[in-house]
Amino acid sequence: MRLYGFWRSSATWRVRIALAHKGLEYEYIPVHLTREGGEQHRPEFRALNPMRHVPVLEVEEAGRVHRLAESMAILEFLEETHPSPPLLPEDRWMRARARQLALLVVSGIQPLQNTKVQTWVRETLGADEKAWAKHWIALGFDALEEVTRETARTFSVGDQVSIADVCLVPQCHMAARVGVDVSCYPTLHAIERACATLPAFIAAHADRQSDAEPAR
Repeated sequence: MRLYGFWRSSATWRVRIALAHKGLEYEYIPVHLTREGGEQHRPEFRALNPMRHVPVLEVEEAGRVHRLAESMAILEFLEETHPSPPLLPEDRWMRARARQLALLVVSGIQPLQNTKVQTWVRETLGADEKAWAKHWIALGFDALEEVTRETARTFSVGDQVSIADVCLVPQCHMAARVGVDVSCYPTLHAIERACATLPAFIAAHADRQSDAEPAR
């Protein structure tokens, strides 16, 4: 397996957590999203993903190379092909809730603050891209805190790590980067701290990746 990604990309981060959680080995191929206009716009990467964003998972099977983009599609694929240890609860309602919480992040928060949106806000609108991101993350976290509270114990849906936690943790780090105080959301903050002790989350942390850059 090969994973094309960027160390700070929350979407790539989700996939790294899932791969580590399931004990899967892979080759990591960095794609720098901001250097020289962004390596994702180069023809060789566009051939992998015409949407020009990361992550892309490449899997060779029976002599054929398969490529899969979109983090949620990748997470579902990994769950189907490597179901143990699971990232979805056995109970169908809790399984649906885990997906709901994950999608609140993946569809309701992250797209409004990703690199291409922040660049457009700054360069086209002439506005403060961090203020933009902070506004939408805070609104999303208000809802996420309320919904997560209904099922949270150690993690987002009980005492088992799920895709909800896989999506939450990278988003918490992005929130902190733009000035959202995650400690104001006690349920989410407690889950983030619980996840921070687990080997998969430690190994997948952005700062531990080969392409990580020092804080500026």
